Amino acid sequence: MNTPNKPTTFFFIVVILALVWNLIGLASFAMDVTISPDALAALPADQRALYESTPMWLKVLYGLAVVTGTFGCILLLMKKSLARPILIISFVAVLVQMIYSLTMSKALEVYGSAGVIMPLVVLLIAGFLVWYANKAKKAGWLR
Repeated sequence: MNTPNKPTTFFFIVVILALVWNLIGLASFAMDVTISPDALAALPADQRALYESTPMWLKVLYGLAVVTGTFGCILLLMKKSLARPILIISFVAVLVQMIYSLTMSKALEVYGSAGVIMPLVVLLIAGFLVWYANKAKKAGWLR
């Protein structure tokens, strides 16, 4: 019988931090799609216009990215190899979302160069999680 290797404590620390990160992303998504008319009206005009011009497919992609990212981290905690393809889906959703936000929307005009930092951090973390799931699979930590 082939027994998988036991993951290190560091593995669990990384995955729990990643899960917290994705849960924050889920909360952010929930706030984004349930924003009240009063909260929307309180935004500066350029931010409100940007929010209102965001296509529905991009919001769906945002939801897909955070749901699959969260689910992928839960699967990593459960040491399931299904985490890898789920995290790849999350990464691709993040990539498309960020490409659109940085190149096809007016986000850079609204937020300036500071508006590039968070999208890049999100993209780097999503990419790291795919890499980490690959590493965990090769190390025999996932079944």
